[in-house]
Amino acid sequence: MREAGFDITPVQFAAMDALAARPGIDQATLAQLIAYDRATIGGVVDRLEGKGLVERTISAADRRAREVRLTDEGSRVHAALLPIVRLVQQDIMAPRPPAEQAAFMAAMRRLVDGLG
Repeated sequence: MREAGFDITPVQFAAMDALAARPGIDQATLAQLIAYDRATIGGVVDRLEGKGLVERTISAADRRAREVRLTDEGSRVHAALLPIVRLVQQDIMAPRPPAEQAAFMAAMRRLVDGLG
């Protein structure tokens, strides 16, 4: 990502990707979706917010919770990063035969779906 001019870590991208799919979730749900520690997800969100990529608002349903969503700039950066991430994923999977790639991806989807 740095070679492409982006200062985004893998965890930050995972958070952005989850927020693109589920805008307005709270930080605890975000942590769960990306399998990250609830106690430290705030730091990830802080850094993304400092870069102008996400914004936090107080939840109308629970004033103790903060909802997180991508900003317009965050959506633009996320869209620019997706092709880079897909290329890296293809490079990682390339040594495996197509049937193994499909089985691996199916297993990963089941795992991620089980976290949500």
